[in-house]
Amino acid sequence: MRKIPTNLRKSPPGKSSPGKAELPLDLAGPHVTQGAASQNRLYQALCHAIVGGIVKPGEPLPPSRALAKQTGFRRNAVTTAYERLIADGFAVATTGSGTFVAARIPAQAGAPRKTRIMIEPPQHSALSLGCTHIDARALQRFRAFAGRRLRAFGPEHLHYGDPRGSSELRAAIADHLLSARGLRCDPDQIMLASGTLHALRIVLGAILKPGDQVWCEDPGYPAARRAIEHCGYRPVSVPVDASGMRVAKGRASAPTARAAYVTPSHQFPLGVQMSMPRRLELLDWAKDAGAFVFEDDYDSEFRYDGAPLLSLAGIDHLRRVIYMGTFAKTLFPGLRIGYCALPEQLVGPVTAARAALDRFPATLMEGAVADMLNSGAFAANLRKSRKLYRDARDVLASTLAAASEGELTVPVPSQGLHLVARLAPSTDPLVAAEAKAAAGVGGWLLAETYHRAAPLSGFVLGFSGHPVLQLVASAEQLAKAALAALRARRKTSKGAHAPPRPMRIGTA
Repeated sequence: MRKIPTNLRKSPPGKSSPGKAELPLDLAGPHVTQGAASQNRLYQALCHAIVGGIVKPGEPLPPSRALAKQTGFRRNAVTTAYERLIADGFAVATTGSGTFVAARIPAQAGAPRKTRIMIEPPQHSALSLGCTHIDARALQRFRAFAGRRLRAFGPEHLHYGDPRGSSELRAAIADHLLSARGLRCDPDQIMLASGTLHALRIVLGAILKPGDQVWCEDPGYPAARRAIEHCGYRPVSVPVDASGMRVAKGRASAPTARAAYVTPSHQFPLGVQMSMPRRLELLDWAKDAGAFVFEDDYDSEFRYDGAPLLSLAGIDHLRRVIYMGTFAKTLFPGLRIGYCALPEQLVGPVTAARAALDRFPATLMEGAVADMLNSGAFAANLRKSRKLYRDARDVLASTLAAASEGELTVPVPSQGLHLVARLAPSTDPLVAAEAKAAAGVGGWLLAETYHRAAPLSGFVLGFSGHPVLQLVASAEQLAKAALAALRARRKTSKGAHAPPRPMRIGTA
């Protein structure tokens, strides 16, 4: 029998890790033939450890004496198993240094394959939605507030708290809603969440039964629709026109729906504002049906022309409307802090639902956000951000219109952080898809926001949180790609309808 080098404490050239005192070996798993000779079982267990990555390529194997002591096998059984590993290419031996896992190991029959999990990363390129900017002064203030709160670390972080969140931040939010949105509510009616979708899921679970119908705008926010469907409820598509959700269509298609999800101040994605007659019609339906309306007020703080619109919840005085807001856009998404204002009769059941799901929200940043609101730093950052975003909006709209030679219609929104650029209504939505793919830019296809209604061809493009030069370059790329796709489609269409060319008769 050939002698196998014994691992020493020193490593060979290029090796830095010492020999392992013990190696976690599974000698009873399905990869080991029970009843086989000890050297065979040990070989199988070592192969399993090597292929499974428990011992990495280049790492030393335990000294034979140590492995014999660990496993209870005779030392010659360990030596024989090491010999097989070397012969099969799983290990290499260096005289005077020891036995090591080979740098490249052969594939083992029946070895488990590592599943490759494919998850599409979020977009962060120019024209992507959901990007924000925070003023340097505001960030400095936030750091100071967060540092002060950490230095004054108190017992509130050492136990489970109120499922609705800290009373201090809820009071600051209540003051903000009254001044900014005309919504009067008690801090006890506010619940913090990680975002509007989180709040939506919690409240839906508290007030609906599985299978209940929920009106959703069409076109509308796809993530909200997916959340509603994922929770076991039935989204009902209700068309949108220039006045917002067509309530009469909702009554006709799903009169017994238990809730409605709307974006009345700045409809996503079209940007229209729900008219007052339509708002009152929606509230009348909710009252008649005993239903509730979810008002997603996702970007109302960014209004560029005129005074802020009165919220739907403000008109309703929080009777049938659940108001949802977030700091993802007014500060930054990484905070993961949103909130909802609840009708008084829902506070109890929603709080119980929250406690059953995840006990209570994170407390560490709540104080810093409350300080931002109470100190005026939040309002100052909003003022600067509005100016920045207004300029970005104007540049994006003008660039798209000019570079597309008028083929893109780009209404300039009076509110929000995105705009819609449309091709002619008769244009196949595939033209927009081809153009976006060719340009390689962020944003959404307008057609992606439709569910049942006939989709329009165009783009939903974000202008917040992007450098202006990058916005201009990406807008020009997209506009030129749209022009090229349109011309190619028209050329193909013209060729398809052209009369057949006459045959030429004669000799070549």
